[in-house]
Amino acid sequence: MKILLLSDTHSYIDDRILEYAKNADEIWHAGDFGNLELLETLEKIKPLRGVYGNIDDEKIRKIVPEVLSFKCEEVSVLMIHIGGYPNRYSLTAKTEIEKHNPQLFISGHSHILKAMYDKKHNLLHLNPGACGKQGWHKVRTMMQFEINGEKIENLNVIELGGR
Repeated sequence: MKILLLSDTHSYIDDRILEYAKNADEIWHAGDFGNLELLETLEKIKPLRGVYGNIDDEKIRKIVPEVLSFKCEEVSVLMIHIGGYPNRYSLTAKTEIEKHNPQLFISGHSHILKAMYDKKHNLLHLNPGACGKQGWHKVRTMMQFEINGEKIENLNVIELGGR
């Protein structure tokens, strides 16, 4: 399963993002879509899994949840927009990690790309940074990776250029 992981689009999408999306099996969005049109554009390309972010309005919140827990092949996944990172999880993330015991925890919000292993919870934490133009990040980023059975493999960072 080839996954394109993005976050913090803040209503911005370009042809490069769309090209990567077409080559994925699924698109995962860790919140702050920005507008309903962007969400609908991604849904038309490939199956979309996502959570809403702090800037997303009621239209988006009716379509995607705040917390998403699911299985992809044999990997349990937990996604929350404001999740923090190992040793600095948000209260919601701490509660949900304890509840679901995921192997992969995904968050957005910070606009800071991170890939870290959490030894305490035995999980991989990913934050794809931000691929939109709003925010303080200097380089727009997203990630792609594969899930093969119980393995998370071939993780790549995609740099989309400056804001």
